Amino acid sequence: MKKSPLSTAILSGLLCLSGCTGLADLSELGHPPRMTKTSDPTQAPDYRPITMPMPPLQPPPTEVGSLWRPGSRAFFKDQRASQVGDLITIDVNIADNAAVVNNTSAAGSGSQTFGIPSLFGAQGKTLSSSTALDTSSASANTAAGTITRNETVTLALAGTITQVLPNGNFVVMARQEVRVNGELRQLMVSGVVRPQDITEDNTVTHDRIAEARISYGGRGQLSKIQTPRYGQQVLDSVLPF
Repeated sequence: MKKSPLSTAILSGLLCLSGCTGLADLSELGHPPRMTKTSDPTQAPDYRPITMPMPPLQPPPTEVGSLWRPGSRAFFKDQRASQVGDLITIDVNIADNAAVVNNTSAAGSGSQTFGIPSLFGAQGKTLSSSTALDTSSASANTAAGTITRNETVTLALAGTITQVLPNGNFVVMARQEVRVNGELRQLMVSGVVRPQDITEDNTVTHDRIAEARISYGGRGQLSKIQTPRYGQQVLDSVLPF
């Protein structure tokens, strides 16, 4: 019995995928998940500087003989993060509740009749009473859906300013890893922050971060049990039924 090239390719891909993930799992057999090394986030292979629309640059106002610096909240020095490499605390407090109820009902019917009363000038009882096409159709559709979602995420972590945009806004990135009982939790927050939204204690809330990307996940024994196998995920994606 010959195998088709498509089935052979799919089988090979599944075996390769399962083999790669299996080797990764075997490398941590008997050990807790490995934590990533502390490193410069701008040196990551997938790091890309952010480009945002900017207003035209204007020179800052200068006051001759003034000791006060525009934008400062302290007379001698502003203690808030203001340049690349400075640390900043990010507070994330998300409480999302959503409830959606949707009901749909549709019905339709149709009828078509096509006859031949005459054919090439010939008319008769047979032709006039004949019906060449007679169709009818009816359809009905009823659907109901309900979505209820309740999500709460509360956390605080320190981040770093990785970029200062031409208009003075900061690009911040924060990463944190916590390993407890063989389960590694990874927290990641990134986005654009205005200097004015940074409070006196050098903290900014998540609702003040533009283009915010907040990720809370992890890996370990519990995550493996909760995640469907790769073969099941592939079949769920390609099977039409």
